[in-house]
Amino acid sequence: MKLTKNLYFYPEKGMLDCNTYVIRDNISIIIDPGLTQFLPELLQDLHRDGIDPKDIGIITNTHLHGDHYWANEAFKKISGAKIVSHPIQKKFWDTTVIQTSRFFGLPTAEFTEDRLLDNDKLSAGELEFELIHSPGHSSDSICFYCKSEKILICGDVIFNQNTGRVDLPGGNADELKQSILKLSQLEIEYLLPGHMDIIIGQEKVKNNFEFVKKYIFSQL
Repeated sequence: MKLTKNLYFYPEKGMLDCNTYVIRDNISIIIDPGLTQFLPELLQDLHRDGIDPKDIGIITNTHLHGDHYWANEAFKKISGAKIVSHPIQKKFWDTTVIQTSRFFGLPTAEFTEDRLLDNDKLSAGELEFELIHSPGHSSDSICFYCKSEKILICGDVIFNQNTGRVDLPGGNADELKQSILKLSQLEIEYLLPGHMDIIIGQEKVKNNFEFVKKYIFSQL
């Protein structure tokens, strides 16, 4: 589904999958390809929008929980794209990847990044994203913020009228609240979470932050 000139959204396909986002620009980027099991359906969606996987140059992730990154290697084999991780995701690999897999009793899906992102910027060409470390759901959560287009790809930090859980390894309720408070200060037209519905419109986004602060913070 095309959201803007350069941005596409693909909803999660089932359990242990996630929302996927594609940026089409001088360098095309896929964020959170999701679970390998659902990759054929994602590829069909890409083709329907005229996106050839081989045109995608970068695979990256909001955080390294399995439902967001398991298809990294499979998508790389199909597309030839490079897997690019944030240094903070490398730092917290053991907590976020290995310990969380054990928490769920699942095998660890391994992948090897081709390089690390710069600490604070990711440029696709026309669009430049600020990389905002937003811990709380996981220690390594990164949000991708494009100021010019008012886009926030926020992973599992904040959802439509909810937040990411804080009971997984590396989760921390106070950190999550602080991350959400910081993000709420940004100008956002497109709030694009890792699960459930996206939110479009600055007033709707603002109202969602206020709802979460008023009704969800007390439950964390």
